[in-house]
Amino acid sequence: MFTEILEGMVAFEGCDGSGTSTQIALLRGRLALEPGAPGLFATAEPTSGPIGRLIRGALRGEPELHPAALAGLFAADRCQHLLAPGGARERCLRGELVACDRCVLSSLAYQGLECGDALPRRLNEGLPAPGLILFFDLDPEIAQERLRSRPSLDIFERLEFQRRVRRRYLSLLGEFGEAGVGVRVIDASRPPEKVALDVWSSVSQMPIMRGGGGPSRGLGRGPGAAPGEAAG
Repeated sequence: MFTEILEGMVAFEGCDGSGTSTQIALLRGRLALEPGAPGLFATAEPTSGPIGRLIRGALRGEPELHPAALAGLFAADRCQHLLAPGGARERCLRGELVACDRCVLSSLAYQGLECGDALPRRLNEGLPAPGLILFFDLDPEIAQERLRSRPSLDIFERLEFQRRVRRRYLSLLGEFGEAGVGVRVIDASRPPEKVALDVWSSVSQMPIMRGGGGPSRGLGRGPGAAPGEAAG
């Protein structure tokens, strides 16, 4: 499915309410204390750009979109986010650490449940993958309690759907690991400061943090490609 891994990019993944945005904020604070740390580009999908804003409206049901249309928008937003000038790939290539709240794995989890597996894979074909995925694992019932403080919930923030999303995530992680992406499952039920220690343990071992390795790595195949078949 992808032919390039961005070694300087870490994706924060998990069900809604698992604390991904909190952990990116804590990582920013930790990096500020580290002498010689690379610059941080903290970002998210959907983005704050025009396509991302349309997606955020659709997640509130404004407008109501067919699941396949929403899957297409997520892929278009991701393409622009990763590949446009000033995007995540360019920033990795110039030595920045990119920390992204969600990546292609989210589309395979969420849109895979809504549209079937084939469509989100096809829509995201050939886009680069992050070098590291941190999956914040949390019981959906606990996550749902955390979401109660929000003024409103989006179309996916329903307990039964989130249970399915978690199962889907866990079934996909091994596939990414086999394709060469670093994968770490983190217990997100603990206090944020404890979770942040595990985040730092993983991020601090990335090549960009240790002064080694290139900014990206090409692949012969990725998730969704059959053995012996080139992806992309």
